[in-house]
Amino acid sequence: MGSSHVAALVGNPRPGSRTARTAEHVARLLAPLAGGDDVTTIDLSDHGPAVLDPGDAAVDEAVATARSARLLVVASPVYKGTFTGLLKAFLDRMPPEGLHGTIAVPLMVGASDGHAHAAESALRPVLVELAASCPVPALYLREQTLGELGTDTDPALAWYDRHSTTLSSVMGTATAPL
Repeated sequence: MGSSHVAALVGNPRPGSRTARTAEHVARLLAPLAGGDDVTTIDLSDHGPAVLDPGDAAVDEAVATARSARLLVVASPVYKGTFTGLLKAFLDRMPPEGLHGTIAVPLMVGASDGHAHAAESALRPVLVELAASCPVPALYLREQTLGELGTDTDPALAWYDRHSTTLSSVMGTATAPL
């Protein structure tokens, strides 16, 4: 995978989740800023309990894929005010500074504005601990707005419009028009 590789890491334990669709949407929005359009999805629901098995080769490959991404969208639904245990267990498999050189975008989906802090207060610190660069504010989307993804009122697009110049600058690419 080349330097333009973008990955969406999905921590929702449910297959086919709205979190996965949202993460893929955001990753596709951001891919041109990484110099390409290649997006890989790492959906942890595909691995389930294997994430806890230190010898599981498929999970090791998923960790390597996440670590090789130039831009990594890390997504989770809000569970009990934070991100899922499945995502935490996966991130715990990474070595110290395992995301060094990776630009990460924390993304969380929740039911109410009362959970909007979770992406910044819970997910971002773990990514920073792994040495990821998080140059723009995390993205929090309310479940009620997910039907607007891909439309003129897309809340992810509004976030992109505010932060694409910064991400483009950090990635060394020109801001791509949408």
